[in-house]
Amino acid sequence: MPLGIRIFLVYFLFVGLAGGFVLSTVMDEIRPGVRQSTEETLVDTANLLAEVLSADLRAGRLQQSRWQSLFQAYGLRQPQAQIGEVSKLAVNHRIYVTDAAGKVLLDSSGQAVGEDYSRWNDVYLTLRGEYGARSSREVADDPESSVMYVAAPIKDQGQIIGVVSVSKPSRTLQPYIDRSQRRLAYFGAGFIVLGLLVGGLLSWWLSASLRRLTTYARAVAVGERVSAPALRGGELGQLATALEQMRRELEGKAYVERYVHTLTHELKSPLAAIRGAAELLEGEMPQAQRQRFVANIQSESARLQQLIERLLHLAQVEQRQTLEERVAVPLHSLLDELSQAQTARIEGASVQVDNHVGADLLLLGERFLLRQALSNLLDNALDFTPAGGVLRWSAAREGEQLQVCLFNSGAVIPDYALLRLTERFYSLPRPNSGRKSTGLGLNFVQEVASLHGGVLQVRNVADGVEVCVRLPAVG
Repeated sequence: MPLGIRIFLVYFLFVGLAGGFVLSTVMDEIRPGVRQSTEETLVDTANLLAEVLSADLRAGRLQQSRWQSLFQAYGLRQPQAQIGEVSKLAVNHRIYVTDAAGKVLLDSSGQAVGEDYSRWNDVYLTLRGEYGARSSREVADDPESSVMYVAAPIKDQGQIIGVVSVSKPSRTLQPYIDRSQRRLAYFGAGFIVLGLLVGGLLSWWLSASLRRLTTYARAVAVGERVSAPALRGGELGQLATALEQMRRELEGKAYVERYVHTLTHELKSPLAAIRGAAELLEGEMPQAQRQRFVANIQSESARLQQLIERLLHLAQVEQRQTLEERVAVPLHSLLDELSQAQTARIEGASVQVDNHVGADLLLLGERFLLRQALSNLLDNALDFTPAGGVLRWSAAREGEQLQVCLFNSGAVIPDYALLRLTERFYSLPRPNSGRKSTGLGLNFVQEVASLHGGVLQVRNVADGVEVCVRLPAVG
């Protein structure tokens, strides 16, 4: 299972359990909270009525007063109030007053006058000087029929002479409880979904970053030219930087070791030739022979210099992972510039150079490297083109790339050598001199093409050889 999915599942489990627990706890606290708030209001109302009714109860005229008609009129009122999303269309309070013995003297409902309420907790506890409250069901089997009663003492000079009780049915509170629970459920579910979405995005980002690091590591393992992914985020960015540094150090060590071996092998032959010629020059010999040995030393020295210079150029390209610049390079004018630089050699061999590249074709890349690569192609082609031969540049658009080709007339390349021409230090004898080159030219071209995201192809065609390199194009 991918790491990102595992992280998301753990996050989902944590958020789901925590969110469900908190939501369930808060939902369970809504009902008692509403009831407590209502009870506090009933306490205030009962105590207010106790003060209002105390004078008539002391005087013994409570039953003969207008209170009964007032309570009945109060019960018939229709407030037409809109409280939030709940419409309040009736008054739901019931008010009754008892004497010091618990006998009901006044009842807003008119049902319990004369009855003994001394056994009910609201009256019983209040007459004892305690806080009197009770909750009773109007229907024994129906929990929704519960009614909340709160009582307050009516006093005369510190003595309790009666009790006033105020009640409110629980069913009148249920719309507010349902509304609060419903809104809380919506908001809670929304926050849980938002939390899961954030967790999903976080898991996706982390998984994507790890995939980029994995892809980078695999590409490095197979020797591809890739840059370390640019990751924002402390530890992941540090990990990418550490991987890039480790890659550079390992590649540097391997690169140095490989080049030491190859360079040592390639330097043996010219150094041995120079040493042998120098030893022979110490003795007496005809002038013509001496000149021949001196020419050999000069030739091998030039070969050594060329070998070292090309190795340096090749090493610079191989160690680079990206281009330093990407500019538009006019291909036609660049090829003309290369031909002019080789004018003496071209004219000396009576070679015809044709530039069939359109003037509107533009390469996209680093001009210096492109010039060096195409110059190496031209040098190599001139080495294998016989006197009076033909060199022909051509180019064709293929998607987002240009295929630049150089044809040279002459002998075809043996089949056994076609697959090895781009190997480092592999070279075929030149037709004119029979000598081999450094074997680094086409390898350099291949590295430059790879750095630009292109490829190099060498093939035999009618009457000669054609070398094609695919490079990025502008537009």
